[in-house]
Amino acid sequence: MIRIEGLEKRYGSFEAVHGIDLHVRPGEVFGFLGPNGAGKTTTLKMIAGLLKPTEGSVVIADVDTAVDPVGAKRVIGYIPDRPYLYEKLTAREFLSFIGGIYGVEEAHVAERTVELLDTFGLTRFTDELVEGFSHGMKQRLTLCAALLHHPKLLVVDEPMVGLDPAGAKLIKQVFRGMADDGRTVFLSTHTLDVAEAICDRVAIIVRGRIVTLGTVAELKELHTRGDGRLEDVFLELVGRPEDREVLAVLRGAGA
Repeated sequence: MIRIEGLEKRYGSFEAVHGIDLHVRPGEVFGFLGPNGAGKTTTLKMIAGLLKPTEGSVVIADVDTAVDPVGAKRVIGYIPDRPYLYEKLTAREFLSFIGGIYGVEEAHVAERTVELLDTFGLTRFTDELVEGFSHGMKQRLTLCAALLHHPKLLVVDEPMVGLDPAGAKLIKQVFRGMADDGRTVFLSTHTLDVAEAICDRVAIIVRGRIVTLGTVAELKELHTRGDGRLEDVFLELVGRPEDREVLAVLRGAGA
């Protein structure tokens, strides 16, 4: 589903992403982990076609994003860490607008709107202005918009930000359901419990480079002899004292 080769992104002399090679299969929930500033969001934006790589290639479902960027975007749903919505529209109007961008037939948009708003507990807010939504509601509406056109690949940056435990549980179920349906979820997260619970494989990126890749069980065996948690693997590879404080918070952030 995703084939990345030699991917680099430079800003002047600063190298945000360096030489990433990565293949992600259909039907896989893939986790992308790393400390702040490691290059996670930059990589996700290049996959989603929002940033142009300095070097290397990104191919999505056999479509090269450099050769046919619009074609690639047609099969991708993207959820940023902060939802960007047109707040003077209602939820129905917003999803209708998104459907038009993707060229989805109006009848199908109407059908999917009912289905998705019901799935994410937003039905009674269908005709309410988005400006009145809580952050968690906006995050769920963003997910509705990303799923509206049945994407083959869902790219998600920090999926649990602002969600209550019930919302987080629902989203994990949705991700797993997409994978079971043969589609792919590529997610960046700081919540290690989430990655451990739902990801088929994970990669850890440090200073723009992937330093390890595999299933959670493989990484535990490789880096902690199978005795630790994913956070122990993370600490061994990142190795910064301040991350111990971060992980103390993360232990309580999982949902």
